[in-house]
Amino acid sequence: MPNKLKRTLTPQERIRALALNLWWSWNPPAQALFAAMDPKLWEATHHNPIKTSTLLSPERKNLVETDQAFHERLSASEDDLKKYLSTTTWFDRTFKSRGKKPLVAYFCAEFAVQECLPQYSGGLGVLAGDHVKSASDLGIPLVGVGLLYRCGYYTQEFNPDGSTRVIYPRINFDEVPITFTGKTITVPMARGKIHAKIWRQTVGRVPLYLMDTDIPENSKQDRELTRHLYGGDREYRIRQEILLGVGGLMALDAVGLKPTAFHMNEGHAAFCALERLRRTHASGMPLDKAIAKVRAAGVFTTHTPVPAGNDRFDPAMAWKYLSGFARELGISKHDLLALGREDPSNKTEEFCMTVLALKLSARCNGVAKLHGDTSRKMWAKTFNLTDPDQVPIGSVTNGVHSETWLAPEMRPLYDRYLKPKWIGAGPKNDWWASAARIPPQELWKMRTLLRRRMVAFIRNRLAERLARRGAPLEASAALYEMLDDNVLTIGFARRFATYKRAPLIFKDAKRLAAILGNKDRPVQLVFAGKAHPKDIGGQQFAQEIYKFSAQPAFRGEVVLLEDYDLELGRVLTSGCDVWLNNPLRPQEASGTSGMKPPLHGGINCSILDGWWPEAFNQKNGWSIGDGRTFAVQSKQDRYDATCIYELLENEIVPEFYDRDRNGLPKKWVARMLEAVRTVCCEFSSHRMVAEYWQNYYGPACGRA
Repeated sequence: MPNKLKRTLTPQERIRALALNLWWSWNPPAQALFAAMDPKLWEATHHNPIKTSTLLSPERKNLVETDQAFHERLSASEDDLKKYLSTTTWFDRTFKSRGKKPLVAYFCAEFAVQECLPQYSGGLGVLAGDHVKSASDLGIPLVGVGLLYRCGYYTQEFNPDGSTRVIYPRINFDEVPITFTGKTITVPMARGKIHAKIWRQTVGRVPLYLMDTDIPENSKQDRELTRHLYGGDREYRIRQEILLGVGGLMALDAVGLKPTAFHMNEGHAAFCALERLRRTHASGMPLDKAIAKVRAAGVFTTHTPVPAGNDRFDPAMAWKYLSGFARELGISKHDLLALGREDPSNKTEEFCMTVLALKLSARCNGVAKLHGDTSRKMWAKTFNLTDPDQVPIGSVTNGVHSETWLAPEMRPLYDRYLKPKWIGAGPKNDWWASAARIPPQELWKMRTLLRRRMVAFIRNRLAERLARRGAPLEASAALYEMLDDNVLTIGFARRFATYKRAPLIFKDAKRLAAILGNKDRPVQLVFAGKAHPKDIGGQQFAQEIYKFSAQPAFRGEVVLLEDYDLELGRVLTSGCDVWLNNPLRPQEASGTSGMKPPLHGGINCSILDGWWPEAFNQKNGWSIGDGRTFAVQSKQDRYDATCIYELLENEIVPEFYDRDRNGLPKKWVARMLEAVRTVCCEFSSHRMVAEYWQNYYGPACGRA
């Protein structure tokens, strides 16, 4: 019989097919194509091409079906994706496969790939999203494993008194760019079982497999297990982490993948290693050799020295869910729980996921050089060592995915003067070293444009907040007197954990008001961030800033925005002139938000914590203090706040407003160019992921 002719896809079907590969999330022409379907709907759906296409009016749908110019743009984006997927990658050029093809399984509790699928709470998820995008760009053989949350993290709104209102919108998985694999797994859970569907999210060349328990086969309690990211009590958390670690391995089995190395990104995924140990021992291998084999193929990244970030469980609860492992490994309760204890002999010590991952991974790392040093001191007891230098924890400093965070307006400037080769580029993007080629006048013009775009965006966000509250029209009109798009703008936007000290700059409110209110050299502050729904301290910090913003001395010059997400993050990191970061040293493991402003000529003003000690060279930003720490936090706060005021009064503000006859701040622009030159290449996720391959993944695959 003759072959049946392949049916031609309709424009709507082609749009959906293009949307299902999240490559478009870092490709501006493809984003512009989706926006062209209906720009207002594109914004209202949080940049969701599938939902936008579904909700088109008959008139707009007809345009998509019949407009020749739109079809040409659609074909161009389809061709761009094909070109991207067929380009020879850095990995292809650099590493020739011998024997079994390597594959890294990257386990993480959250992935921030694009704002229409909010499966992230903060830096860990944002880092994971950038990690898989760079793995795709570089061609590193990697598969992501995580959970699919029906309600995501949460949507943040502020009550009239500034307190946080937590809202959980329900996500319709049929309206977001993921697909059901058709596979379902059954995961042992204490004395019961739980069923999970496996979904696939495609990110360029990298697949993410995400598990969802909100299905009819489960009880009401089990269906709620993947409702919320980091929701519920401690038992909810340990059940989620069993699903991630144990269920994640089962999901990979179900889709036919056999990884050769396993990267546990934070302790949430540590049960992956325990399940691998169970399987290896069950195959007939003695326990000591099974442990060695599991460790050889294991990579573990710890992300925080803050105690709340290292999950611990009461011994009774841990035993309730892990007793089956002891039985199958042929070890006692004491020996099983000792795998998660810093002091194995302490029978009352809680079971720690970070300790479990450290003990079952041969390669462990922090996320900045300083954090590696902090981690070696923090976890020395786990390895029964007294000398931190002997603790086997290294470091891979975090980075950001440049194309994701780069404002589209900046691309023509870089294309003209740096000539970047985005597709097929390797980890060392040397074009950034040529930043001096960019004419200062043109870079300053772009800085002004991005600041103006940000101010317009902020006013619209604030107008939406007022409209939601039913505020009178004159209140909305007053917004257009709020902020000035020609004024030095300082941004602070990140997760509102208390150690990050969001309100620190208000320590001496009178002094700050004088700095901001200077008529000749004004300054304005923009804040955004979320605290965990149960982090009352972090929410109180947000409320404190909210109240300051309403005071006459700060009204119009200080703004706190709701619902910090990827879109807002891109706008603020591209629009602010100075990026402020003032955590309690050394509690900031790395931080990545400050790596994004230099892509746009933004400049960092930061405590010497996280990644900044590696980047700061006296000419590319400012250091708050000199790295000294005080035992009493109140004294530390006073010292650091005073340093901020002195920098603003004596260096930052004068330099910004020191203009030549053409209105150009020459010293400021020189600092901008230095930030572009020194930060954008070294602190990219391309460099980071290549470093993981060379020092962690490659050796783990070779020994697996």
